[in-house]
Amino acid sequence: MNLRSLVEEGLEHSLAVRERRKAFKLRPIKFGGGGFQPGMDEGTWDCIRDEAYRGRGT
Repeated sequence: MNLRSLVEEGLEHSLAVRERRKAFKLRPIKFGGGGFQPGMDEGTWDCIRDEAYRGRGT
């Protein structure tokens, strides 16, 4: 078996496995809080990002 045949066989196997898988479907996530925390509902992206990374050493 040469390298080309080996690569072709590997690709065919990979594609066949991919076709058999079910499509990924993201489940809906429900939150009971009803939205953003106080003070974040009017926040800019910079404000939200800074809050998300606060305390993480950056």
